[in-house]
Amino acid sequence: MGSENGEEGHASRDSASVRAQLDRILESAEFQVPERGRRFLRYIVEETLEGRTEQLKACRIAHAVFGRDASFDAQNDPVVRIEAGRIRRALERYYLVCGRNDPIRITIPKGGYAPRFLVGEKRCIAGEAAAQQDSEDMRRQTGPTYRDLLLPIGLPVLLGIMAVLAVIRPLESYFLPPEPSPATAASTLTSRVTILVEPFVAVGGTAHADDLARELTDQLIGNLSKVENIVVSNSNHPGTETAGLLFNIQGSALVEGEVVHLHVRLIDGADGAVVWAKQYDREQRNQIVLDIEHEIAAQVAMEISNSRKLSDAGTDP
Repeated sequence: MGSENGEEGHASRDSASVRAQLDRILESAEFQVPERGRRFLRYIVEETLEGRTEQLKACRIAHAVFGRDASFDAQNDPVVRIEAGRIRRALERYYLVCGRNDPIRITIPKGGYAPRFLVGEKRCIAGEAAAQQDSEDMRRQTGPTYRDLLLPIGLPVLLGIMAVLAVIRPLESYFLPPEPSPATAASTLTSRVTILVEPFVAVGGTAHADDLARELTDQLIGNLSKVENIVVSNSNHPGTETAGLLFNIQGSALVEGEVVHLHVRLIDGADGAVVWAKQYDREQRNQIVLDIEHEIAAQVAMEISNSRKLSDAGTDP
């Protein structure tokens, strides 16, 4: 009986630690997801802590978190899958930027929606240190090793190498090209183009258009960030310093029946002139909305990166 109470108390402490870690993540400015994504993460963590991981299916999450009704179809409305991907990326960024020393790591493995709680990484490091100390104690007990015997020989050899390097080092300036000056390095940095991707506007006021505009913005940011010499920013951080010339991307999304209309504009941040603009029309019939978003975002990123105005801006005069 005492054993059962001990196990229950241990589980309670673990659950409290996970909830404390969840609060730490949700309160961090580095965890950049909208409010519905925060509800999503809290819901799946609480369901997992309550032992209901088998109920974490797309349909149930859509009903509990996103307010979808009984007619919800995950194939035609991938809102759960899209939001799960957004949260995975946000968690990775959080632990990379400011949560690397947190005691608990919360992840969402791909292929499902049940989170995983990784605990005890610090204990593993402590275990390695203890093993290293045991090895050192064993070495002292067994007497000197080959390393101890070779140390007196290696020290004179090391001093000899250092003396030779002291003679060779001044000769490098005659054979190696000079290092670039700070002015040259600054010129290279300013040749990069900064693109500020503003959140796309949903026209029509429907929930479908809102989701489409939001996801297209994220997809476009992801595609542009892969282009060389382009620095991508977003309007959620207006105070961030930008390097190089600045361009803005603005867009609007409209859903009319089975047709998606998207308008995209590239604007010169210096004078507000429209550098490039295009309209994209796609039919949703027999297509998954996520595939349409991927296709349009990839095409927009390719055409913008190949824009003559952008290429001229990224070239040093």
